Amino acid sequence: MASSSYLVFLSFFLFLTISQAQAKAFQPKALLLPVTKDSSLLQYTTQIKQRTPLVPIKLTIDVGGRFMWVDCEKGYVSSSYRPVPCDSKICKISRSGACLVMCPAPPRPGCNNNTCYHLLYNPLTDTINSGVMAADAVLVQSTDGRSAGPLVSVPGLFFACGTHSLLKGLSNGAKGIAGLGRSLVSLPSLFASAFKFQRIFAMCLSSSSQSNGVIIFGDGPYEFQFKKEISSSLMYTPLILNPKATAGKYSEDPSTDYFIRLTSIKINGQAVQLNDSLLNIDKEGNGGTKISTVNPYTMMERSIFKAVLKVFMEETKGMTRVASVKPFEYCISSKNLGSTRVGPPVPAIDLGLHNESVSWRIFGMNSMVQVKDDVLCLGFVDGGFNPRTSVVIGGHQLEDNLLQFDLVKRRLGFSSSLLFMQTTCANFNFTSSV
Repeated sequence: MASSSYLVFLSFFLFLTISQAQAKAFQPKALLLPVTKDSSLLQYTTQIKQRTPLVPIKLTIDVGGRFMWVDCEKGYVSSSYRPVPCDSKICKISRSGACLVMCPAPPRPGCNNNTCYHLLYNPLTDTINSGVMAADAVLVQSTDGRSAGPLVSVPGLFFACGTHSLLKGLSNGAKGIAGLGRSLVSLPSLFASAFKFQRIFAMCLSSSSQSNGVIIFGDGPYEFQFKKEISSSLMYTPLILNPKATAGKYSEDPSTDYFIRLTSIKINGQAVQLNDSLLNIDKEGNGGTKISTVNPYTMMERSIFKAVLKVFMEETKGMTRVASVKPFEYCISSKNLGSTRVGPPVPAIDLGLHNESVSWRIFGMNSMVQVKDDVLCLGFVDGGFNPRTSVVIGGHQLEDNLLQFDLVKRRLGFSSSLLFMQTTCANFNFTSSV
């Protein structure tokens, strides 16, 4: 038994040594993943190539997810798959806390003795299941921040093996979750480690299901077509660490979600009266404001939502209100309303951040949702009383905004609407320059 464990460890050590050597053969400045919007389920997905031989794997994006997990239960075939031993450094870094000592079935992907054990989370259905850590080959596009570059391989990218049942609720064809969260085993951290660039990534979600948005792992520039270089136009606010987990079964581990310090909300310059205590994170990890690609619309604790709705209604009282359309409460007629470069001509919503000089402006394209031909609804939803997080900034409010998550300086860079700069997230040049 001891001899078997030693051989597994030696095999894994050699695998990592070879992987690191091969990764050094080419040092890309940054990596690139396309992002597709699933308009039926309101999810954002990407695709990587994994395994030997390579297989395209569709994944739903969770910007706060701890790591990438993939269904290993059905159809996982790869000669380069390796289980992660319980006593390995990466298992400890991943904050596993458990070990699968004896797997009841014959060895296969997702079932090996002495393997690093995790609980895997599906945020779309709020369900948890068991899984183990592994490593396998991945092929991904490089970029210089302006266009696509050569394909590069990571022969041993760590991920978690999940069960087929955990895929319920994910976009059609998705095989797991691409976790981009604030952990040392999320995709941004693993890619940065493999190619020795900084732990920074930028996310730009397209508002169209017909055109891809983009995630760039690594520092800027972030240039979109029409020569729009965005990184020089970003504003910054600190990333706040929530000391308690906020996903799935809450634990004593710090949250891997990205929190920012929301201090005020103004609509058309009018201040919204808020309960400041809800905007802070308490010692149990409740409250605060986070970014989410899983919530399709911004969710607000009930008293915050009602206060925002009250001021927004006052500032749009000249517009024709129509019947509510679930999940939204406030809807207006768009007949004869017209439009602007940044969407419907409704009052701007300013999210005041850590100081008075920094605010995230939400224009009509991101505040309103077209639910019928002539009906627009305010795209915020009532989160009820006592939600785990007071404000969750959802996907619709993020679309055609470039967000830079800087894990080194612990800050979020944001552009506000790229439409104001006469470009969109769909305007990244995916054509290879080589």
